[in-house]
Amino acid sequence: MRQGTFQWMKSVNKSMILNKIRKDGPISRAQIARETNLTPPTVSSNVKELIEQKMVEESDVGQSLGGRKPTMLVINTEAFYIIGVDAGPESIECIVADLAGKRLQRSETKLQLPINNRQFMDAIKQGIADCLQELPETQDKVIGIGVAMHGVVDVAAGVSLYAPNLGLSDIPIKEELEKAFGLEVKVENDARAMALGEYWFGNHGELESMLAVNIGRGVGAGLIIEGKLYHGSSDIAGEIGHMTIDLHGEICECGNQGCLQTFVTGPAIARKVAVKTSTDSLTAEDVYEQAIQGNDDFAAILTEAGKAMGVGLTNLIHIVNPEKIVLGGGVSKAEKFILPAIRETIRASALTPSASQTTVEVSNLGGDATLIGAITLLLVDVFE
Repeated sequence: MRQGTFQWMKSVNKSMILNKIRKDGPISRAQIARETNLTPPTVSSNVKELIEQKMVEESDVGQSLGGRKPTMLVINTEAFYIIGVDAGPESIECIVADLAGKRLQRSETKLQLPINNRQFMDAIKQGIADCLQELPETQDKVIGIGVAMHGVVDVAAGVSLYAPNLGLSDIPIKEELEKAFGLEVKVENDARAMALGEYWFGNHGELESMLAVNIGRGVGAGLIIEGKLYHGSSDIAGEIGHMTIDLHGEICECGNQGCLQTFVTGPAIARKVAVKTSTDSLTAEDVYEQAIQGNDDFAAILTEAGKAMGVGLTNLIHIVNPEKIVLGGGVSKAEKFILPAIRETIRASALTPSASQTTVEVSNLGGDATLIGAITLLLVDVFE
């Protein structure tokens, strides 16, 4: 099931019907027709083809509304599979997942830094090949590859324009992977991919808008508006790590002063501890572990990072006013210290009572949030 089949599934009517079954299944043909404004014959003919392709299957018989009991439809989640890739900056993680986001296989390749474009692409290809090798029976059912890449991405071309943590630029990810595997490839910024995965699989209910923030070695965000990712006019929407928090603050790697990421990332937390303790051997994870064990100085540093994050999120609430904010990435594991500080800062600083109560929570998807986002890049095309 290569690119031809994938394009076949992306017709407007089929996508509309598939998405209705995905969201509301088990569901009858008649209900699909009523709620999509498609004619019953159109629904029936498209469903017939979807069943023949094993994309949809008939489930239990539903309740009668006066006539014959209707046959209910559900998505066959094992009909096709998608490869998700979380690309860098320290490793390449790959998964094979079904249409419900269930992870069937995974691989991880550590990156040897410094690295060049060719070595980086070879590592991605090897990770994908390793995943497929472990599940040979699924290979003919794989319909695409989604890649979540840190830094600035040209989404239409599938090119990594600038990957600051790797020191790389102009990597033709889409072109290289489509040539190597003969599959549809989607490439997206990692934080935006995470936002999409959260929206689809994070159990957040029906939301009109959501902001997902990835806090790790850098800080990025993805904004969902009316169910769609917002990219901005030049694909840099969500680069909130370079929002200025302090005009006289620390010099950021981008050259500006006082960027948000100089306060809240893992390396920033480790630097602040190094200044306080005159040792540079501790990581942000070490800081968290010692804070949990009762080190008040380290707990205070994490709380300060939470306050700075709260300032940044308050700015974003004033600009885009999302219904919910979801935090992911390694630093979010320190939620015991950062989350109360974030919430309190928003409560104290937001302009209106309702804005001050904006929901802020940590991702339910854990460390796989970005990988789940990567597979969702393909699911959006299939279902929507």
